[in-house]
Amino acid sequence: MASDRDIDNQGPTPDEPARRRFLKSAVASASAVGAAATPLAGLALEDPKAKTQTSGIPTRPFGNTGLQVPILHLGTAQRLDPRYDKLMHRSFAAGVTWFDTALAYGRGSSHRAIANFLTQIDDRKKLWLTSKSGAQSVSGLRAGIDQALAELGTDSIDLYLMHAVDDPEMLDSHYLRLGEELKAKGKTRFFGFSCHDGNVVELLNRAAETGGIDAILFRYNFRRYGDLALNRAIDACHRKGIAMLAMKTQGAVPKEIESVVEFRSQNFTLGQAKLKSVWADQRIASIVSEMDSVALVRENVAAARSEISLSAEESHQLNQ
Repeated sequence: MASDRDIDNQGPTPDEPARRRFLKSAVASASAVGAAATPLAGLALEDPKAKTQTSGIPTRPFGNTGLQVPILHLGTAQRLDPRYDKLMHRSFAAGVTWFDTALAYGRGSSHRAIANFLTQIDDRKKLWLTSKSGAQSVSGLRAGIDQALAELGTDSIDLYLMHAVDDPEMLDSHYLRLGEELKAKGKTRFFGFSCHDGNVVELLNRAAETGGIDAILFRYNFRRYGDLALNRAIDACHRKGIAMLAMKTQGAVPKEIESVVEFRSQNFTLGQAKLKSVWADQRIASIVSEMDSVALVRENVAAARSEISLSAEESHQLNQ
């Protein structure tokens, strides 16, 4: 998986992109918080044994589908306990009702752990599921979803993505017809792709032109907010009703720099601030976060639930 460090941190341009307008709007609406404010990371998770689930996590439109989805979901490219995974259960109890997985994650172990989790919550409809296949042929992708469904122990998933796409030809008509075929057969509700290599802008523009794509999972964080070409590509997809999903939102920064330029806030940890900066962009439907500890679940859920926006000073610190 490519490191976030290989992305250029481009500064603002004379032609102010939509992303900066969103940030200005968010800063202007920030709530005033007193000096005694409690950091959001200190908020408690809901009781995982509670029968009634009230997530409190805000939702946004999933493209032009008419559906609303939570703005935070769990990435499962990590070690999961196939018998009883505490992290998945605590996430779900906290209102994280969307899990993102893939055939490549743990060579199927992620799928199998989620399959067992589904039997434990005893209601497939309570969980939105994304899976992905890295196959680069139509036949491989068709076989991939069948394998994913078998490993997950379900007849259908909510979103099927072509995984780590870097070839624009995978947005040609025969791939898009496969998406329609899989949806017509009820194997997936929605179809799209993920991308995080150097040609993200090209792929986004191609998807906006061709149609047939319901959702795109792409690398997006505070290091790219001044990228005019990327913002125009996001705008093009958003106008076409494609659901834009963000990954790798933490934007790796060398440890020595973070230790010198320490982030200071009454309200947020640095990680929470990075999430809030992405959520300030209303074009982003949801963030997938590889929360690999209960502490991170607590921290990220608290940030998602908070109605406090980043202040001008906090945004300035991220820009630094």
